Amino acid sequence: MKKLIAGTFTCLGLFVLSPFVSAGGDAQAGEKLVAVCAACHGSDGNSPSSAFPKLAGLGENYIYKQLKAIANKDPKKPTRSIVEMTGMLDGMSDDDLRNIAAFYASKNIQLAGAKEIEVKLNSGVVLSPKESLALGEKIYRAGNAETGVAACTACHAPNGAGNAPAAYPRLGGQYAEYIQKQLEAFQAGERTNDDAAVMRDIAGKMHASEIAAVANYIAGLTD
Repeated sequence: MKKLIAGTFTCLGLFVLSPFVSAGGDAQAGEKLVAVCAACHGSDGNSPSSAFPKLAGLGENYIYKQLKAIANKDPKKPTRSIVEMTGMLDGMSDDDLRNIAAFYASKNIQLAGAKEIEVKLNSGVVLSPKESLALGEKIYRAGNAETGVAACTACHAPNGAGNAPAAYPRLGGQYAEYIQKQLEAFQAGERTNDDAAVMRDIAGKMHASEIAAVANYIAGLTD
């Protein structure tokens, strides 16, 4: 329990200590720059495929931070490698990235929705769809005291809306497949642009069944 509480307060502490950016972009200017993004992310940031994340409503500061990392425009910050986006941000200014972030942040996310899935525990027990959803809710709202996994609500809010000023993204309504992929990337150390390695620490303590269950639960969260 002490580990869980410590993890929660570590995350909460980032609201005060992290050097959050203030994007302040122009959504109208950003709209003129996103035509090339529409094929994967949709014209309004609601991707038509779970292979690509929904960007609508994720929060301006978060989107700007990710674009900077992908474009590798700050040599002092960790980069984020996304093969599908290779070269797509070349030639864009910092203001362009801010404006793109403002555009997508101004849109409303379309709920992906949770699915009826079964997850298999390490013990070999297979949980029913109802039990799997309950496990996902437990991890999201309470974490796992035994393994020190902090509750997701501390940073991403009880309803999954995130914390836009603090650059914590909205998760509610996102594709479960994408959330699972990102948690696995943090767990494997393949994604490293999380402040203070918070997500790497949390994901590193999660079982595969917990990742699958919480990702599915999050996909059904709505305001």
